[in-house]
Amino acid sequence: MGGSAAHEVASVGAITERYLEHVRVEKRLAQRTVELYALDLQKLQHFAAQAGVELLQVQNTHIRRWVAQMHSAGRSGRGIALILSGWRGLYAWLGCEGLIASNPVQDVRAPKVARPLPKALGVDEAVQLAAFHSDSTDPWLEARDAAMVELLYGSGLRVSELTGLDTVASASAQGWVDLQAAEVHVLGKGGKRRTVPVGREALSALQRWLALRAQVLTVSGVGQNDAAPALFIGRYGTRLTAQSVWQRLKRRSLQAGLATPVHPHMLRHSFASHVLQSSSDLRAVQELLGHANISTTQVYTRLDFQHLAKTYDAAHPRARLKGPR
Repeated sequence: MGGSAAHEVASVGAITERYLEHVRVEKRLAQRTVELYALDLQKLQHFAAQAGVELLQVQNTHIRRWVAQMHSAGRSGRGIALILSGWRGLYAWLGCEGLIASNPVQDVRAPKVARPLPKALGVDEAVQLAAFHSDSTDPWLEARDAAMVELLYGSGLRVSELTGLDTVASASAQGWVDLQAAEVHVLGKGGKRRTVPVGREALSALQRWLALRAQVLTVSGVGQNDAAPALFIGRYGTRLTAQSVWQRLKRRSLQAGLATPVHPHMLRHSFASHVLQSSSDLRAVQELLGHANISTTQVYTRLDFQHLAKTYDAAHPRARLKGPR
């Protein structure tokens, strides 16, 4: 190795070691974090060596080229973002040390991570869960849980909207159910109110639950006159929490024979997906879900297309052909 090359290796090693000591001692980062930073710097040194450029002479164009190379090699956008964060920190420190004039990583961003599709039940699975009847020794518990499932799936409510429902409308109520009008009024994100239709099955389930709710209040000692107006209550007469709804729904879905435990938002996704499959009315689904921006709702068009693609693959005779005949 030539003298200048040896000097460069030594100086690069000294620079990275000083930086790692800086984050270890002055920033007090965890040892595992420091180790990950060291790995990121090794990648940077590797790229710089391949490009024949010194660490202190790396430019914005180099960084962008290396990001493209990592992306082409299959590294995820999240993984690239973490690497860039380590590189950005190094060059920010080099700037503070007066060793570089500008940070070459400053305006470089990782490729956007594809937004994962929401998990939704198939129609048959959703119906299987909604039609399930538990052999619970507590009829009130079965009636309450069945009504919760019907409202979550039948009206696409968020779990916070469900637990915030009262039995009657009032100035202080977050939301309430109007059985006469077959509507549920909820307080959604951003303090926005909306009204959602309640289907026939959900209405029947709610009526069965309300008939038993009074018994729960009596047994709990709360009494009707001083009872909290919460629609869904526990055995002590208090408003059901979101965590309790998650637990009850997970338990019920497994009892119903579903392969995957179901959570409340999965039923909201299922509601949106199934309505969109039937109506193709994206604006209507947006209103029903209470999305402020239709771009949020558009994810269900991808879910709908995925469903259509699976149907095509399973049903179309040309899709089923495997290789040349």
